[in-house]
Amino acid sequence: MGIRLGLSLPQFRQYTPGRDVADVARAAEDIGFDSVWVFERLLFPENSAQGLYGVPGLPWPEFYRSVAEPLMTLATAGAVTERVRLGSSVLIAPLHVPFQLAKQLATLDAGTGGRVLAGLGTGWSHDEYAASAVAPFAERGAQLDETLDVFDAVWGPNPVSYQGKRTVIAESEVGPKPARPIPVLLAASSTRALDRLARRADGWLPVGVPFDRITSTWASIREAAEGHGRDASDIAAMEMIGRANIALHPSPLPEAGRTQYTGSREQVVADVVAAAEAGMHELLLDLQGTARDAKELIDLGAELHAAVRAAGV
Repeated sequence: MGIRLGLSLPQFRQYTPGRDVADVARAAEDIGFDSVWVFERLLFPENSAQGLYGVPGLPWPEFYRSVAEPLMTLATAGAVTERVRLGSSVLIAPLHVPFQLAKQLATLDAGTGGRVLAGLGTGWSHDEYAASAVAPFAERGAQLDETLDVFDAVWGPNPVSYQGKRTVIAESEVGPKPARPIPVLLAASSTRALDRLARRADGWLPVGVPFDRITSTWASIREAAEGHGRDASDIAAMEMIGRANIALHPSPLPEAGRTQYTGSREQVVADVVAAAEAGMHELLLDLQGTARDAKELIDLGAELHAAVRAAGV
């Protein structure tokens, strides 16, 4: 029932991008975390008709007002660590030029000895798409597919060539190559997205999925992968890495209506145990919104890591 644990890197405005990222990354490795993680948020719209997750009227949380760029954050963490894996949960793939993203991830992986986990999603913010996307919001799934195609080409042997709707790579030598095949994990919930995951990805990044549905959904993904003709060893290597958006409270919350990973430390630990029992391989503990500064983030991470291990998972 053992579960690997990851820690969020500090990206919000209460943190200093360089110093605090380095301090938290080093501390995470010393504490015994298996990975450190970033996510992507480009902007905070002041006057948008679209709410959080595209729900009209649902306000964006204040901590989204300033979020450090994820790949620069990961590079900082990678430079001061030796063991922890460097993950994204998630990069919004259609907001990046595929060739440049492939080069950035390959360079980071080569420079850190093969520690990158490329977690991708398609996002939900029309405002972010208007500011930065390489394809319209309505074509976000197709653009993710092209990004995955470009990854396969750029990370594969030279000479590299590719012809897609928006990306054309003439026969070329492209380097550096990743230190090893970079695992690509996808955040997926819709039928189409889950099928893409089963066909193409190395793992799943579930967020907010009820514990009693995780096991069956994961079994369905693996069964679908087999149906797509994927090799058994390839399927066996697939990973399920969840995100725990933690909100700690000084006293327990009523169980009725309580959301995952919200409540007292004991309640959050119980949720981590439930995730492990459901078959989760690794869980990202995102504490950066709970902490006021880097020291508190490190202290909370150490306390929760110790509490989870004391619970036997």
